[in-house]
Amino acid sequence: MAELSVRAQLHNGESASLTVPLGAGETHVTLPLRGMLREVTARLPLSLAAGEKIFMNGFQSWTACPEYGAKDSIRSLRHLPRAAIERFGIDRYGDYYFVDYPERPGVTHGVSYCYFRLGERFRLLASLDETAGYTLFQYDANAGELRARRDCEGLCVDGDFPAFDLFYAEGGEDEVFDAWFAAMGVRCRTAEKLAGYSSWYDRYENISERTIRDDLAGCASVLRPGDLFQIDDGWEPSVGDWLETDPKKFHNGLKPLADEIHAHGLRAGLWLAPFAASRRSRLFSEHPDWLYRRDGRPWYAGMTWGGFFALDFDHPEVRAYLKKVFSRVFDDWGVDLVKLDFLYAAAPFGSACETRAGRMRRAMALLRELCGDKLILGCGVPLMPAFGLVDYCRVGCDMTLDWDNNLVMRHTNRERPSTRLSLANTVFRRELNGRAFLSDPDVFFLREKNLRLTEEQKLTVATANALFGGIYLCSDNMGRYGKKKRELYRRLLEARGAEHIRVTADTPGLVSVTYEVGGIHKLLKIKNL
Repeated sequence: MAELSVRAQLHNGESASLTVPLGAGETHVTLPLRGMLREVTARLPLSLAAGEKIFMNGFQSWTACPEYGAKDSIRSLRHLPRAAIERFGIDRYGDYYFVDYPERPGVTHGVSYCYFRLGERFRLLASLDETAGYTLFQYDANAGELRARRDCEGLCVDGDFPAFDLFYAEGGEDEVFDAWFAAMGVRCRTAEKLAGYSSWYDRYENISERTIRDDLAGCASVLRPGDLFQIDDGWEPSVGDWLETDPKKFHNGLKPLADEIHAHGLRAGLWLAPFAASRRSRLFSEHPDWLYRRDGRPWYAGMTWGGFFALDFDHPEVRAYLKKVFSRVFDDWGVDLVKLDFLYAAAPFGSACETRAGRMRRAMALLRELCGDKLILGCGVPLMPAFGLVDYCRVGCDMTLDWDNNLVMRHTNRERPSTRLSLANTVFRRELNGRAFLSDPDVFFLREKNLRLTEEQKLTVATANALFGGIYLCSDNMGRYGKKKRELYRRLLEARGAEHIRVTADTPGLVSVTYEVGGIHKLLKIKNL
């Protein structure tokens, strides 16, 4: 049994320390502290066996987090010009502005949970509760030491403080992850797997009533009753202005389209980003007091849509506005599922009364309250604050129409769009599917036009998404499929019921997945990860 050395420091210079044994199951470390926290850390000796792999969960949905080797490191943004980082808000999408990236071989880091895998045996160390601050893990393979830090600087405490709430388990994959979620008391909100269509990865923002109707007519010939037809970004006048549609593209509003979706026996899905306001929006110009502020300035949350800012969901008028938005979406327009995106913007910082993670969890609870029993697909969100609150959740970055985006994008952040990185996250975050939520691995494609993926790559993505996801969306107009493509789509749907799935990922760049469908043994080789 290893010992966990815990130390807390206050801004007034006082400190407290404690050494506790870390055994199987739960470990709760509480320290008597009064004042403003500077740092709460822990150290645990942990050596790697030869060939043992490291997984460090990334900060949010899009953050790339493959398995690492003992000599790997995680690249920061130091290679980029500071002016470019600030202009485009590249650091705002991830943890770069509050987590240190040493960039030393053998040093990796993550948030909320991590594991060490040798063959089929896992050593899992995970947080049980992030309300008191994200649990930030850093592993140094050179020193054989795992370090943890509570993300709680600036929090004022007066009494017993939950320095760490940890869970440790060793064993098989299902064994350790089932035990962790049982210890947290977290259950998936739904067991219903969804299939369907998303408008994003063909037309992107260039959608209209005409294009949506065209795609609906085509997809309705392939989709089954109860499947999802999701209208993605591009329907709104500007991001932040959710009470009406773009009058040039959707002059009749969304209700007629939702009615047509329902008439085909499908469910209507709609994309929006509830905590975001683009600089082009009416909301941004008319309600500057609604914006979340840091040091008196609105918080720039990223370069998307020409630049956008975070909303302060604690502002009473923001809450009233969001309540009106969801009433419009569900009650007036008849939407069945909302894809809520760029959610990380809700909680860039904590305060003296609340941590960054506590604020994020509260934002997710607010969305659950506003949506009631309607289905939520979360995206762009720190994952643990979403556990048990969303029905479906993205586990990787956005897909691209090629394998790994262009050379410039490959040198930006860990949240960049990439088919390769999206697929890797689908594989290495597979344990969350059916436990925290049903996973959204993002879309797949079977079409030939407007695409630069090979047939093998398309089939690999489509199969992996079926095996490891709970929502299975295509971004093609399926009405253009010939007989062979329709039959392929049917077979891919069957893979969602696969049994005896086993993943082998011990060869660099290659993941082998064996599984059974209808008693037939199958093998999927995922290359160039």
